[in-house]
Amino acid sequence: ESLLEKNGHYLSAMLHYGGEWYWGIDRLEHLERRLNSMGLNRSGDTVVRFNRGYREFCRQSPGSNPRACASGTDCNTLQMYWSIRSPYSYLGLLRARQLAEHYQLQLQVKPVLPMVMRRMQVPRAKGLYILRDARREADKYGIDFGLVADPLGAGVERCYALFAFAQSQHRELDYLESYARGVWAEGVHSDTDAGLQLLVERAGLDWDRAREHLETDDWRLWAQQNLTDLYAEDLWGVPSMVYAGKRFFGQDRIDAIERLVLAQAARAMLRQGPG
Repeated sequence: ESLLEKNGHYLSAMLHYGGEWYWGIDRLEHLERRLNSMGLNRSGDTVVRFNRGYREFCRQSPGSNPRACASGTDCNTLQMYWSIRSPYSYLGLLRARQLAEHYQLQLQVKPVLPMVMRRMQVPRAKGLYILRDARREADKYGIDFGLVADPLGAGVERCYALFAFAQSQHRELDYLESYARGVWAEGVHSDTDAGLQLLVERAGLDWDRAREHLETDDWRLWAQQNLTDLYAEDLWGVPSMVYAGKRFFGQDRIDAIERLVLAQAARAMLRQGPG
């Protein structure tokens, strides 16, 4: 346990090589790339083989057939439980939007308070690892990341205070993406009016109208309800997603949602038959 902590991690069942951690099969690509760069591939090539989880992401077509869903499930809506203070939520939001647009799904984001604002303890090693890992993942997906302005506290509260206003303008996804990119990639201090105005206006929202909602506490009610809903789904962390009656934890599982969408489309085609 002490050696694990000394080497900069907080969980078991992790791969560790040459001072770098690799969290399960979703990180094998990073290790493979590193070993290839060292010339250790016995075949002599530098082909990356452990990237099947995302290399065809949103490059396939389900056709024009409707999705085949089990009775009582919603195959048109993808729900995402999300936190502005989670770098994985930032990556997950961008990828979930891409998925939703490609397969014509409705993406419904349900923000919750970060763990530390719910009086939960987060080990320092966990925070440091997540930042490094999120940077690695962002580079893999071609997403800007790294100039961080932690929104903890006032930044989180101001983000959520304006969420309902953004929803009323049908710009909530643009707003959350602008905010998340600002605090995780551009170093925008959202606890200042100047920083918040930038994030609001580039999402297509009127700053003078938006700032009127900064003093409201109504958001605390729906944030708590979203947390209750998260727990009711037998989930606990962010980003978590619910689609077609199935539950997925982490931005790494968005690829599994895509496979489910494609499988449903294939079943619908079989039911329709030829022509």
